[in-house]
Amino acid sequence: MNKIRDAFNNKKAFIPFISVGDPDIKTSENIIYALEEAGCDLIELGIPFSDPTAEGPVIMRASERALLNKITSDDVFELVKKVRKTCQIPLAIMTYANVIYSYGIEEFAKKAHEVKIDALILADVPFEEKDEFEKIFLSYDIYLISMIAPTSKDRVEMIAKNAKGFLYCVSSLGVTGVRNDFSDNLESLIKTVKKVNPDLPCAIGFGISSSKQTRRFKKFSDGVIIGSEIVKIIEKYGRNSSTEVKKFAIDIKNSISNL
Repeated sequence: MNKIRDAFNNKKAFIPFISVGDPDIKTSENIIYALEEAGCDLIELGIPFSDPTAEGPVIMRASERALLNKITSDDVFELVKKVRKTCQIPLAIMTYANVIYSYGIEEFAKKAHEVKIDALILADVPFEEKDEFEKIFLSYDIYLISMIAPTSKDRVEMIAKNAKGFLYCVSSLGVTGVRNDFSDNLESLIKTVKKVNPDLPCAIGFGISSSKQTRRFKKFSDGVIIGSEIVKIIEKYGRNSSTEVKKFAIDIKNSISNL
């Protein structure tokens, strides 16, 4: 049974991202446990890709380090299989279409289902081109998460009406990475989504890096997604990063939980 909605049940969700295999698989495993212990609600697991077009320099470097470790989709699946023995937190895979194509869409979906992945995020697949993926993944009870940006005005209702699991609301134009300037249209964008689909959770990602920003966005969203700031901590502390990641995650979780 898909557990994505568990991340949002009667609470605001904190969704961290890590690039699997940076600095190595064992550290990624320890970080997953640390994030669950910190109270995170859903974890995005990035499969490294050689041309991550949606990523800024921080996550690009992490992906490069993971690729140097020869991390593959099968390595990610094996990691998930291992952590699933004790870890019950909802898990999503974030990657790119070519990773799925090269593996085989049906085979990738089947394998993801076997290890109890709950969702897939494809950063380079627009809503209009998602059907070839979504039909197959839904047959394995895996949600293909739709993304929506401040420039999506004419498409908001269509995307909101058909989105599954939750809606990934991109905070601003450009690639991932820590920033201080965000679109002024986010609140109105989410209000439009809620008019069309009141039960669809909306989580804001791209650029969020602090509890101050989290407190700002939780006022009108259902959760926040943080990637680059966590990956920066991993880059700094390497194999000793799980403790520091946990400290950061606890701070963010407290900021999004407290009214």
